[in-house]
Amino acid sequence: MSSGFKEREEGNEAKLKHDSDVHFRIQARRDKLLGEWAAGQMGLEGDEAANYPIDLVKADVQEPGDDDVLRKLMADFSAHGVEVSEEALSQRMAEFESIATEQLQGEGYDADD
Repeated sequence: MSSGFKEREEGNEAKLKHDSDVHFRIQARRDKLLGEWAAGQMGLEGDEAANYPIDLVKADVQEPGDDDVLRKLMADFSAHGVEVSEEALSQRMAEFESIATEQLQGEGYDADD
């Protein structure tokens, strides 16, 4: 009986690890897509436009949740004279998260496993 319990525990740990990996990939892809969109909204070009999505992905690992990304976007948009509400950015984040989820599922990562 303890063998079955151990197998179930190992299975649960593997699922948790898989789910965490998929969640991280979705968030990183979302931030990349969001960063590409935001760079265009701010009129960034060249290396600055190419690096902005990477900077946004890095900003997202500073703290749990989306507040760090929203703060960075709001500050960067303001610095570039782009008026946008936090609500509108949150909505865009949700849209890009859906796209990222679909893309990763198309690549074989199943968020529902």
